Amino acid sequence: MRALLSVNDKTDLIPFARGLADLGWEIISTGGTAAALRAAGLHVEDVAAVTGSAEMLDGRVKTLHPAIHGAILARRDVPGHMGQLAAAQIIPIDLVVCNLYPFSATVARPDATVEDAVEQIDIGGVTLLRAAAKNFAAVTVIADPADYPLVLAELQRGGATQPETRRRLATKAFAHTANYDAQIAMYLAGLEGDLFPPELALPLTRIQALRYGENPHQRAALYRWRAPGAMERATLADAEPLHGKQLGYNNIMDLDAALNVVRDFAAPAAAIIKHAAPCGVAVADSLETAFRNALAGDPISAYGGIIGLNRPVDLATAQAIRESHYDALIAPSFDDDALALLEKRKNLILVATRHPIGPVAEPENFASLDVRRISGGLLVQTPNQRVIDQHELNVVTQRAPSDVEMADLLFAWQVVKHVKSNAIVLAKDQMTVGLCGGQPNRVDCIRISAMRAGERSKGAVLASDAYFPFADNIDEAVKAGVTAVIQPGGSVRDGEVIAAADARGLAMVFTGFRHFRH
Repeated sequence: MRALLSVNDKTDLIPFARGLADLGWEIISTGGTAAALRAAGLHVEDVAAVTGSAEMLDGRVKTLHPAIHGAILARRDVPGHMGQLAAAQIIPIDLVVCNLYPFSATVARPDATVEDAVEQIDIGGVTLLRAAAKNFAAVTVIADPADYPLVLAELQRGGATQPETRRRLATKAFAHTANYDAQIAMYLAGLEGDLFPPELALPLTRIQALRYGENPHQRAALYRWRAPGAMERATLADAEPLHGKQLGYNNIMDLDAALNVVRDFAAPAAAIIKHAAPCGVAVADSLETAFRNALAGDPISAYGGIIGLNRPVDLATAQAIRESHYDALIAPSFDDDALALLEKRKNLILVATRHPIGPVAEPENFASLDVRRISGGLLVQTPNQRVIDQHELNVVTQRAPSDVEMADLLFAWQVVKHVKSNAIVLAKDQMTVGLCGGQPNRVDCIRISAMRAGERSKGAVLASDAYFPFADNIDEAVKAGVTAVIQPGGSVRDGEVIAAADARGLAMVFTGFRHFRH
């Protein structure tokens, strides 16, 4: 029996190769892999000795030869194939172990050039994997070092791998090369600035299978997005669960929503999420105050919610969190005493991003794309990262907002993009006091927001994710006690809306762009 070993990642390779040798397998190898095996005292035959041709073109051509690929691809059940091997004095290869050049790690380097990237496009390795995977009826292919123990155990037990094992490993190898090619395709398309190529390949790697999906009768898994150009930043896919039960589908959706809200703020910020929508958001001078203010925004809805914090969790904040019940919390990290206190809640899920959480805009590349499933396909778009400062606002009413109102308007405008359209946010003192989204009309959203705010709506500001089509929105805002409004503008009835605001003494500013979230 013969095995071809040619790997970039040499994790656990030596014990596996030694196990093969102990079973009497002949080992063929290339370059650095052969050197590592020989250094471990194993006997190895060079690929060049098998092919009769030295590697060439600085290693670009090593295994691309009939003596290798004929040995892999020949069907053992076809006499003509085996006869051709015999005539060419080619001995079959029964096992191929291969993983690929580190393309994604290379292009992730800030100093990586296009030439660096091109040299990390593996040709021979991909061809080996695909050839062995195609002939899984007779050949075992390993692309992942994690599969060494399984294969070795089957060989030790019965002298050969099981047909179902070979098929499963072939499937894994094809997925591996497809993922690899997707990364290359994305990188090259990105060089041209083409975020929406005619064929879009998505490089995703499974992190874990989940207990179930949105409901127990649905299956689900979590995948990591490995598109070229990803920034080193706080993400949920790379976060570390520290405590509590295994994350479920709904937990992940809510945690991601919480993370996306608090990452928009430079000051200490807290968000409480319920059913993927914020029910309370606040910024303050301290994390504890931000959390307490976010909770005050809607304490009834907050019960059993998901918390997002953009600062390391200190003991004071942990003590405030312990005063009520929540399902999960995500933050950059946890102080030791805060973690010890929160861990006393057996079922409270604690997740650390291990990276700072803050307003760092991602470049518009494949790594930042938003992807959504529709029936029969996907919708793909660049993320909503547009921000605005006070100097870009257009004051359209006779009264301009006060400094306090302006600060609250900018805060509310940042929050409203995270609320499902039609979105309304009432805010005061850098905290939400009432919000609503997902209603068919904007007037109802204002009414519901005011109902949730109660007396706190008096003196609050209002943010609307899209323009007011009629002046009745102003009427509802005035009834609630709102003093200032921020909205995109752009309605054919802007004049009527502005006149209504002026008649009631409201200050109103236009942003010139909307924040729809469908």
